[in-house]
Amino acid sequence: MKAIEAEGLYMYYGTVRALGTLDLSVQAGTTLGFLGPNGAGKSTTINILTTLLKPTAGTARIAGYDVAAQPVKVRQNIGIVFQDSTLDLDLTATENLRFQAELCGLPWRQIRPVVGEMLEMLGLAGKARVPVQQLSGGLRRRLEIARALVHAPRVLFLDEPTTGLDTQTRAVVWDYLDKLRSERDITIFFTTHQMEEAEHCDDIVIIDHGSVVAQGSPTELKALIGADLVVLRTADDASAADELRDRFGLAVESGPGGIRIRAERGAELVPRLCRDLGVRVESVHVTPPSLDDVFLHHTGREIREEAVGPLTFATVEGGDR
Repeated sequence: MKAIEAEGLYMYYGTVRALGTLDLSVQAGTTLGFLGPNGAGKSTTINILTTLLKPTAGTARIAGYDVAAQPVKVRQNIGIVFQDSTLDLDLTATENLRFQAELCGLPWRQIRPVVGEMLEMLGLAGKARVPVQQLSGGLRRRLEIARALVHAPRVLFLDEPTTGLDTQTRAVVWDYLDKLRSERDITIFFTTHQMEEAEHCDDIVIIDHGSVVAQGSPTELKALIGADLVVLRTADDASAADELRDRFGLAVESGPGGIRIRAERGAELVPRLCRDLGVRVESVHVTPPSLDDVFLHHTGREIREEAVGPLTFATVEGGDR
């Protein structure tokens, strides 16, 4: 079953195209990483999928419900965790969850057991009566995830879920997300600029200029790049670079960090370079393709400004779920 489907999505802000011919297909129970540079159309896509915007053209469905024709049904089946915190700092963890449960229309007899279950699942039972302003950043993020789950959604949207957290706390948050998916068969759709986080995904979509430019598992996407990165430092990098081009027929890039070469089976190339290169090799490092390489390969190195539309995902305060 498909948890998220989009076909031919277009979105224009006046004469500016934010999305064009965007297609998505996400299997239920998977974790999807949605990646792209600034201005690529990520926020617009999420705004459409969460019913905050109506597309100019095309269709999208969440858990089988059309986002434009059945927005209430869609909201009943999604949870959202925003990049910026929207918790009430003066309320306790329990009070924040109870308030959300009431907003979602849960029967009052169900609220107490559901809140208790969420606190237990996210490791917050010991902080149930603590005001949010006294919680650490990591605990607040886990509380926001718990709040997004009180109405048992089928799809959880996470916008930069670990922004501002240290490495250890990020790892803990992802442990809980993995546990959630396995125990509840929930579909997780998240955006991130942390490439190492994308390794948690079953599937990755890279979007650029409003269209999907690559999709696949982390392993599949890295395999498409294929070549290893070989970085050399020599006694004379300028001369070595010329020789590598002319004699070895390799495409090279020279810079302050040394000579960069993309080559299939880079580890096998190193002994030949050390033996036959007419300049002394002082150091060599071989790195297999990474998701950073995949991202740059498909989007380039151009630094862009963030696209601005009439509504952005991160600025919606809580939303109607």
